[in-house]
Amino acid sequence: MGGRTLTPLHVRWLGRVPFGEAYELQRALYERGREQHLLLLEHSHVYTLGVRADLRHVLVPPVSVGAELVRTDRGGDVTYHGPGQLTGYPILSRPGKNGRQTGMADTVAYVRSVEQVVIDALADVGLPGAGRLREYPGVWLDPDGPAPRKIAAIGVKLSRGRTMHGFALNVTTDLAMFGHIVPCGIDKPVTSLAAEGVDATMAEVVAAVAARAAEAWSDGEMERQDVAWRHRPADLAPFSRGEGAGAPVRLVSRLEAAGVTGGLAITDRKPEWLRAHVALGPDVLRLKRTMRDLRLVTVCEEAGCPNLSECWADGTATFMLLGERCTRACGFCLVDTRHPGPPDPGEPERVAEAVARMGLAHAVTTMVARDDLPDGGASVVVATIRAIRRRAPGCAVEVLVSDLKGDPAAVDAVLAARPDVFNHNLETVARLQRAVRPSAGYARSLGVLARAKAAGLTVKSGLILGMGETDAEVEGALADLAGIGVDIVTLGQYLRPTTNHLPVARWVEPAIFDRLKEVGEAMGIRHVEASPLTRSSYHARQATAAAPVALRSAR
Repeated sequence: MGGRTLTPLHVRWLGRVPFGEAYELQRALYERGREQHLLLLEHSHVYTLGVRADLRHVLVPPVSVGAELVRTDRGGDVTYHGPGQLTGYPILSRPGKNGRQTGMADTVAYVRSVEQVVIDALADVGLPGAGRLREYPGVWLDPDGPAPRKIAAIGVKLSRGRTMHGFALNVTTDLAMFGHIVPCGIDKPVTSLAAEGVDATMAEVVAAVAARAAEAWSDGEMERQDVAWRHRPADLAPFSRGEGAGAPVRLVSRLEAAGVTGGLAITDRKPEWLRAHVALGPDVLRLKRTMRDLRLVTVCEEAGCPNLSECWADGTATFMLLGERCTRACGFCLVDTRHPGPPDPGEPERVAEAVARMGLAHAVTTMVARDDLPDGGASVVVATIRAIRRRAPGCAVEVLVSDLKGDPAAVDAVLAARPDVFNHNLETVARLQRAVRPSAGYARSLGVLARAKAAGLTVKSGLILGMGETDAEVEGALADLAGIGVDIVTLGQYLRPTTNHLPVARWVEPAIFDRLKEVGEAMGIRHVEASPLTRSSYHARQATAAAPVALRSAR
């Protein structure tokens, strides 16, 4: 390909991620991003087919061995991904000789560079001598000897100077899963580091691959963040810092596992810039009466929002759908987590009635997570959008949704209703995901946002600061959001609701919020709303007006 990129390589260890979620994320980074990314992860059991795959090379029904079967747009035939295998997706700008146009020679040169990254990383973890088999792509052991065997498969896409898909390196993979296919259409054996007698942890292999990739593709410049997770107690110790297996850990234990200890006492006096002034004037009381008359719930009250007085006095409120009880127990959230009741079929119409009575120009709805429902509550969100459009046709509708369990059908149902703003919060940086919201996932959230952006909507997300993250990690999260095309981002200070919630690690000063706003907007995010008291729907109407990027929905 010639030459190296000048920007840092954004490396993300994402843990174990279903293939569909990872595909949504890498597709968005491929189509919309300009930066250089390397996604490193394990997949759940899946067989994937390249564009020239022969179905006869799938020897048994994948479901019979607990695997999915997915057709992709990469090169190559059929291969397997699963636990114990390091899958890497480099998403890079690699223009060919004619600018962004790339040809077969460029693709071959890029494949060679991916192979070399893996070959060098294998030597770094104690397996020298890996190489290439002349007629087949991938990384092989004993390529010139009597028993060549593949340790890493390569399948890429390079189009218009941008890459996606990548490599699959067997570390401790269950090699029996390859016995149900003809791997890559080649009748040759497959091996792994463990099968070759190399006792390397996944963490060691990830570190070696990341370093070699940065050398190859970004002059050694790397910005790396890791999702702390656990599937095996001994695996990824540098990531989880010794997090154990067994019964679910408490909030503080999760924080300690992510490297956060201590914190401010709940009795510590807040800085002056965090003191919201409550003013229960006539407009606030009128809105409260409207909510009570219509038996509605607002997140403003349930989550103890510090901006309640300001927003309610302005005639704005965020309606919370699906009741006031959530099926998840995020470490920062005050919402009730007792077992929820069934959805109220009259709730969408009552929300629409409240919007009409208030004369809103911009209505915001959020929801509790309802993992107990088959569609995660998506049908109620859709019904509410439609009800508001009937009762208040001039009102813009913003929805703040859960990840809907990553279910593409549920997400697509909301997208098909064409909300004016689709909001889903990332909440925190990669390292703190398991501590802050253990039932969610960093890759899943980015995938949901990417799917909304691909549908042509104005897309919004938010982060809560002060739970143990660093400023550099926030900048990394902003880079990820910018990379998938998110239009609006909110940044605010975490306020501990009770002693049963995560402690506040730091008070983030207003000047830091100002700087992060500048950083995010310089990355291409059209509007960053950032201040200590900012929340997801704070200045929602103004933020949307500042980022008029998507055509308004056809109604």
